Amino acid sequence: MAKSNEKLAGALRVLKKLQDKHSGVIESNDLKEAHRSILVEEGFLRPVMKGWYVCSNPSNNQGDSTSWYASFWAFLSGYMDRRFGKRYCLNTEASALLHTHCTVVPRQIAVITKEGGTSTLKLPHDSSVLIYTDEKNLPSNRVEVNGLQVIPLPEVLCRLGPQFFKNNPREAEIALNLIRDPRELLTILLAGEGMPSAAGRLAGALRFMGRDADADRITETMKRAKHNVRESNPFEISTPTLGNSRERSPYTMRIQSMWAGWRDNVLSAFPPAPGLPKLPESYLSDVNERYAADAYNSLSIEGYQVNDELIERVAQGNWNPEGGKNDKGDRDALAARGYYQAFQAVKISLAEILSGKNPGEVARSAHHRWYGELFAPSVTAGIVEPHQLAGYRNGPVYIRNSKHAPLPRDALADSMEALFNLIAQEPESAVRAVLGHHLFVFIHPYFDGNGRIGRFLMNAMLASGGYPWTIVRMKNRDQYMHALEAASVGGDIKPFANFIALEMSSS
Repeated sequence: MAKSNEKLAGALRVLKKLQDKHSGVIESNDLKEAHRSILVEEGFLRPVMKGWYVCSNPSNNQGDSTSWYASFWAFLSGYMDRRFGKRYCLNTEASALLHTHCTVVPRQIAVITKEGGTSTLKLPHDSSVLIYTDEKNLPSNRVEVNGLQVIPLPEVLCRLGPQFFKNNPREAEIALNLIRDPRELLTILLAGEGMPSAAGRLAGALRFMGRDADADRITETMKRAKHNVRESNPFEISTPTLGNSRERSPYTMRIQSMWAGWRDNVLSAFPPAPGLPKLPESYLSDVNERYAADAYNSLSIEGYQVNDELIERVAQGNWNPEGGKNDKGDRDALAARGYYQAFQAVKISLAEILSGKNPGEVARSAHHRWYGELFAPSVTAGIVEPHQLAGYRNGPVYIRNSKHAPLPRDALADSMEALFNLIAQEPESAVRAVLGHHLFVFIHPYFDGNGRIGRFLMNAMLASGGYPWTIVRMKNRDQYMHALEAASVGGDIKPFANFIALEMSSS
């Protein structure tokens, strides 16, 4: 056994160097056969295609998609760089997704190359890459985004056809809002023989978004250059979700667009808010009575094995990580104690909300406290490092088996500020609750506990309208997760709004 462990340790040391060098993308030739075999056998490497691997977590089951979705863009970057150097470019639509920082792993990416012919790479979990040679249409000007060669954004917008605006309106709005001066577009629209059709489409799109001056500048400039421009709006959505936003971060724009585009769907799924309860003490007493059921279901959804005896022991204070041998090493007990402490902190926030304070501002101030209480017992037991209580994560996280990649760490502060601004400004408590919960877990600001904090946030916002404390039941976990995925990946909030409304009526 010791000898086997030494071999694995040696292979892992080699893998660590390669992982840092190639972003977790490994080619067969990078490793000795003995190292590769043991790493694959122990689950530290997963095959992608013949001769290519990605680093993975051994705890993931065979067939688990987490490591692949987490590595998709890094794999594509590493593979294209090794095979083509910089002699390739993602096509127009894929370039648009990269520029707008779309968080969804697409089913297929199309890549233009100078040589190599046409081929389709079949990749795990029904994803693929179409590679085709088209030297004539390979842009001479290319930029790098996330390690990939893409078309510059102004040229992307001039090349996009009307179908993209129909199928990807959120990305189209974000892309247009990243262009602050129409000169960037006009330089391309006026080049060569000109692009009057694209000019009419972009002018119509800008006018739809409330940028009349920019739309006029495009049409007037094109006409001065003797181009016949017919303005047309390529969007099929009835109203813009961003309008003439001055925001610069595509991640923040996405949060704002989701909120604006989804709020009516939430209102359609919910009954009118009862209003703040006249007897806050009675409301809080009812919340307290739901603690045991809430703790059991919320912790079970996250994979903890929690029973009534453990919940009662924690609630009565009969739990001691310092003196109790079983408690100190009991992961489930630590989670239960943390949940109890966080629940008490949330009740303090509920009292503030029920007294009439702005619920968004209360949550903005309190959510770090909820998180700190949730993991304080794990810090006491030495399982979690104290620095993890400091605030938002400083590295990447991934959601098991989801095609959605949570936001990168450098986007967290701005995105969370935007989220709490939206919550604070929103007049409808149902919208605050449903979209607050979904977008919190969409952002995934912490290393752990995002689902539990998201449900606390949901219930705090439900309380702001007098709705009851709502328990997401363990027996409905699959439906809950599928509804979250439908919103994050499919762009459809209705299943999640309907699910929360149904759980509320059953609570």
